[in-house]
Amino acid sequence: QVQLVESGGGLVQAGGSLRLSCAGSGSSYSRPMGWHRQAPGKQRELVASISSNGNRNYADFVKGRFTISRDSTKNSVYLQMNSLKPEDTAVYYCWLDANRRYWGQGTQVTVSS
Repeated sequence: QVQLVESGGGLVQAGGSLRLSCAGSGSSYSRPMGWHRQAPGKQRELVASISSNGNRNYADFVKGRFTISRDSTKNSVYLQMNSLKPEDTAVYYCWLDANRRYWGQGTQVTVSS
């Protein structure tokens, strides 16, 4: 059974930075992983993803500000978020694709103006 645990969320002022971490367990192989986010009243949306061989994909609204990385030996994924904006406020969820998509419990990111 795959389990994902996020950490690193919090409250930050606009222009600040946060680094989210997601520790995976229960999978023996390097898997595609990524981050979605969901703001109040909005649908969950893709933020960034990284393939098992390290190819990265970003949503347009975070390009140049966020960086996704991974530690394949641990099935862990990270999201470095710089130049944060109030509209980045959301619950951030990490995921891992194996036989299905597994989700973490989410971590709150709040950016004050």
